[in-house]
Amino acid sequence: MAGQHDSSTLGGIIRRQRELAELSLRQLAAMVGISDPYLSQIEHGLRAPSERVLHAIAASLRTTADALVEQAEPPGEGPPEVLTAIAADPNLTARQRQALGESYTAMTGMTIARRGRRTANSRRPEA
Repeated sequence: MAGQHDSSTLGGIIRRQRELAELSLRQLAAMVGISDPYLSQIEHGLRAPSERVLHAIAASLRTTADALVEQAEPPGEGPPEVLTAIAADPNLTARQRQALGESYTAMTGMTIARRGRRTANSRRPEA
């Protein structure tokens, strides 16, 4: 929803991560190399960041552009509750949140792949 300060939008996720990193809007904008008003418009959903700007924001917040986008996916398509909890935990640094999120995603991805192989093997006709 453009123009709203919704924490489930990409802009809202960026704002929440900036606040968790204890950075002012001005500080993050300077780190990224963009103007304060442009970052404010991104956070409020008035403008979408370019690919370059999104990657620079993510790097400045010590996360990845993919992680930011995944957190902003619509309900039902977004990250599991555990990733949301990790992202929102104020007792973790941005780097710790990134590491935990990446570990969780890698582990669940391995499990899903393993299950997929088992299912595929069980469907093979006997020779």
